[in-house]
Amino acid sequence: MFRRRNPLPIIHRARELLWPRTGWRRASTYIAHRVRRLPGTPYRIAAGFASGAAVSFTPFIGLHFVGAAALAFVLRGNLMASAIGTAIGNPWTFPFIWLWIYSFGQWLLGGNGSADLPEHLSLQYIFEHPLRILWPMCVGGIPTAVVAWFVFFWPARSAVARYQKARRRRIRRRIRAAKAKTARKATLASSSKGVSEVI
Repeated sequence: MFRRRNPLPIIHRARELLWPRTGWRRASTYIAHRVRRLPGTPYRIAAGFASGAAVSFTPFIGLHFVGAAALAFVLRGNLMASAIGTAIGNPWTFPFIWLWIYSFGQWLLGGNGSADLPEHLSLQYIFEHPLRILWPMCVGGIPTAVVAWFVFFWPARSAVARYQKARRRRIRRRIRAAKAKTARKATLASSSKGVSEVI
């Protein structure tokens, strides 16, 4: 459903992740369109999408898909929507997300944000002192994820409900138009048959 006919090479996929060829506005419109068209109730789709978005506010990058699917499963959300929702966390938003959840976690733990960090933060430092970075991020990320779930759930549910309602109206209009067309054809056929019988 979401796969390309001709898969892109890895370099192109990486470039698309950092900067979509169609632009961010069109890419976000496409994602919203795909979410609205997913099968399921507005609650299930919105709960799945919100689960993916919420998990994006945790520091466990490699586990976002798994965490989103698990949360969506528990909340009876749509698993495909949860995978799409993880797009909220991307190379452009992660720096802001990480800065926020770390600072918020430090504040909750009684710290003052960056006091415990070295002047030049490096990956080596993070690997050598994982709890000094990850623990505040977890503490700040969990309440942020809870708030994010509700922030994304209500608009998504409303948008999906409106889309599905409009789609049902369009389908009903098409069915009525098809029935009217069939009735006109039947009327024309019966009238032409009557004329031929008279002749």
